Amino acid sequence: MLLSKAWETYESDKRIEGFSQQTLKAYRLQALLIIRYLKYVKLETITTIQLKEYLAKSSETLKPSSLAHRIRFIKSLFRWSHEEGHILKNPAAKLKEPKVGKRIPKFLTEMEIEHLREACNTPMEKALFEFMFSTGCRIGEIVSLEKNSINWSKRSAIVLGKGDKEREVYFNIRCEIWLKRYINIRKDNDPAIFVTERNPHRMSIAQMRYIVKRISNRAETKKVIHPHQLRHSYATHLLNNGAPIDVIQSLLGHEKSETTKVYAQLSGNLRKELYRKYF
Repeated sequence: MLLSKAWETYESDKRIEGFSQQTLKAYRLQALLIIRYLKYVKLETITTIQLKEYLAKSSETLKPSSLAHRIRFIKSLFRWSHEEGHILKNPAAKLKEPKVGKRIPKFLTEMEIEHLREACNTPMEKALFEFMFSTGCRIGEIVSLEKNSINWSKRSAIVLGKGDKEREVYFNIRCEIWLKRYINIRKDNDPAIFVTERNPHRMSIAQMRYIVKRISNRAETKKVIHPHQLRHSYATHLLNNGAPIDVIQSLLGHEKSETTKVYAQLSGNLRKELYRKYF
């Protein structure tokens, strides 16, 4: 079996398993890169040395975190190939990821949040910003959200997170006001909660990122803001106000508590208060 054919079958399997479009898109890029490097090679002839040579060349231009992502994909592809019986021996079994230091997520101060809030010009921008910040949703979760997923009486929404897992998220009164204003002035019948400004249809992730960047360019933050910073800021805001880690984990939709615990490192106000309380 050719490596390219193995990738096609692997992708089909992962699609059936419910992998998100974003994950599959990232995997597709990694597959194209290794296929381009190894060319029309049979899966069973690929050796550990060839994989290491490919990764060594990749390490010249990639950051350790990006290289680790590439290695995880290769290990996953060849582990699947071995389990499916396409190869007798897994050449990626002994590949090791580079050590990647844990980075504290970048978050925004309350002042920066207010500057961004003031920089929103239209009901759509205000609704999008408030929804992102008050729910802490991933951008992919917001893009796929539909109007009928909103429960106005509870000020909540059902979003589809990683691994096709549904969870309920909540928004505040300010968000409710702007969300209703935005929806009420729309003249389209698209079911999506956020649509493009011209020829209204569901926004893509790239279009939503552009709007956040447009807002940040107007604000007095001197930073280029990306949507995930609003998610980090949401988590930090909850932590600073005394929310337990397990509650934040549930609201963010994190599968592992370790993913959430990183926020405890950046909550300066809370750490300072606890120090003064216990020392």
